[in-house]
Amino acid sequence: MPHRSHLFSLRFCHALREACFLEKYNRQRFVRDLLAGITVGIIAIPLAMALAIASGVPPQYGLYTAIIAGFLIPLAGGSRYNISGPTAAFVVVLFPIAQKYGFGGLLVASCLAGVILVIMALMRLGRLIEYIPEPVTLGFTGGIAVVLITLQIKDFFGLQINQLPEHFVDKSVVLLSHLSHMQLPSFIIAALTLFVMLVWPRFKTPVPPHLPAIIIGTLAAIIFAKQGWVVDTIGSRFHYVLANGAQGQGIPPELPAFEWPWLRVGADGIRLVWSWHLAQELLTAAFAIAMLGAIESLLCAVILDQVSGKHHSANSELLGQGIGNIVAPFFGGISATAAIARSSANFKAGAESPVASMIHALVVLLGLIALAPLMAYVPMAVMAALLVMVAWGMSEAHKAVHLCKTAPRGDVLVLLTCFSLTVLFDMVIAITVGIVLAALLFVKEIASTIQLIEITREDLPPHWRVFKINGPLFFAAADRIFGELSIKTEANHHIILQMDSVTMIDAGGLAALRKLMGQCDKNKTHIALTNIQRQPLKTLLRAKLKPDETLLEFYASLDEALQHAKKSA
Repeated sequence: MPHRSHLFSLRFCHALREACFLEKYNRQRFVRDLLAGITVGIIAIPLAMALAIASGVPPQYGLYTAIIAGFLIPLAGGSRYNISGPTAAFVVVLFPIAQKYGFGGLLVASCLAGVILVIMALMRLGRLIEYIPEPVTLGFTGGIAVVLITLQIKDFFGLQINQLPEHFVDKSVVLLSHLSHMQLPSFIIAALTLFVMLVWPRFKTPVPPHLPAIIIGTLAAIIFAKQGWVVDTIGSRFHYVLANGAQGQGIPPELPAFEWPWLRVGADGIRLVWSWHLAQELLTAAFAIAMLGAIESLLCAVILDQVSGKHHSANSELLGQGIGNIVAPFFGGISATAAIARSSANFKAGAESPVASMIHALVVLLGLIALAPLMAYVPMAVMAALLVMVAWGMSEAHKAVHLCKTAPRGDVLVLLTCFSLTVLFDMVIAITVGIVLAALLFVKEIASTIQLIEITREDLPPHWRVFKINGPLFFAAADRIFGELSIKTEANHHIILQMDSVTMIDAGGLAALRKLMGQCDKNKTHIALTNIQRQPLKTLLRAKLKPDETLLEFYASLDEALQHAKKSA
């Protein structure tokens, strides 16, 4: 199946080799990559900062993630157009880790997640994205959006809350109780930023809406400050100390430096000490990060394949994601995965190869060095409004509404279950329960479609009856089908089963067949099986079910069985 080879292949630098070496890569294609990389790099700078803040760490670490992981993943990965970095989907997983284990714990969890992603790639698990139903993905992305928006309420309204509770319900209660104390300047700036982002696309300019929104929101904060209305900014919220002892506000204008992740500070301000016990505690969080990163990056690659007509290598992309997430934490980078909005912008800007994604990382690096002093003036309310728009975009609410209106009730139930569990408990629980529930409902639907149909002819001898089974005989359906059949055998001496529509029979179906044979043996009823397909025949042979003239016989076709019936009459 050449058209599905991308689901099984694994090769380092797969996308780069395909786009730049196997295909002709010339100056014109590089120019398009350069322009696309510059465009997406400008978009990524404020998003990386905002997502780092939402994840519970200072904004520079979001930029470090976009630089290190954003360069390594397209270099090593399997998608031509994916742009990787901090994403909104990670916030609900990373924020609790940062609160409990501190920055060091978050980096260790990211490293472990990278290792898990590499293992998934080596085990060729990239194709598993096929088995995640749409209601599951819509449910947990919608739930993540709700949690992300909830986390922005504090800065959107300028609420003075030191620390939010861990659980959603408790968090909501605290936020609602403080809404009466909101700061009007913060709310005005957030609302203005949101308004600009909503209106700007109507002008149909190539400038992405969040850039003018951030500029206008920052200028409004400066004007408010001159009037005595102080608004919380990146500079007032975050401080840093350079290696030479110099202190500053906002974002340090320096390159990311190498440091062991487990020697970074924990939640108590003391450096973590690497131990097997710490790794065990963070392993569950790392698994959640790895699963979400795999799902997000492969979904993004699938979407871009649909619009570009190209094919990504799923396992190679997992390998690239793993390498990026292993290396980035050594330079202060947090968890990274492909971002659908930035990747789509990359393709629309004319990207030709992973070179555009690598250029995007270099643009973020230049922005860090050149714009760090200016970034300190950006209000936290502006960051909150930006993330509200990001959350709304990732929720894909229109798809969820359409599914609820048109899909079967089972799919709607799966979507609502995943949504609720993501909001109230945990994303890993939501995905696990959602997939299991979707599988059970699928089995139920398939089992209900399997039928036992009587096709007895009038010219058959007395006490001969012919039945046809439509559908696979597996555990959820075989008992019912053979149960119905056992009732019909009581007054008949011969039963013919046409099985040309039985594509498979499992252990449950085999057990049900043996049960039927036992009943027929008591009733002195003879069974004839005809038109047996390949898989059921192999299963029957392995189970050593042999022809028996008094109980069971096999025929190649229904006509052959009927001829035998007429001769023996």
